[in-house]
Amino acid sequence: QVQLVESGGGLVQAGDSLRLSCTGTGRIFSRYDMAWFRQAPGQERKFVASSSWSNGNTYYADSVKGRFTLSRNSAKNIAWLQMNNLKPNDTAIYYCAADSAVQDGSTVWTEYSYWGQGTQVTVSS
Repeated sequence: QVQLVESGGGLVQAGDSLRLSCTGTGRIFSRYDMAWFRQAPGQERKFVASSSWSNGNTYYADSVKGRFTLSRNSAKNIAWLQMNNLKPNDTAIYYCAADSAVQDGSTVWTEYSYWGQGTQVTVSS
């Protein structure tokens, strides 16, 4: 059984930084793609960033490129999302996801099998 647990969310002001963590248990994630998605109230779940184990690349949504950084320590089953220069429209519940069968850091949330419970990020103006 694979379990993912996010932490690190909170209430910050615009321009501040946060670092989210995603810790996995049950499997070794060295051969899993890992990703972050977010969902704001009344909106669909949207891609934020992903990391491909097969090609080593990291992918970002245009809205966060240059501000967010995804990193991972697969041996320790941990992934992080460093979020800098946060903006009010970054407010959402952030979810980490993992799967061993997606291709090249897929940006499609329905392709990921394992999900954390989510952590709230609120950015005030």
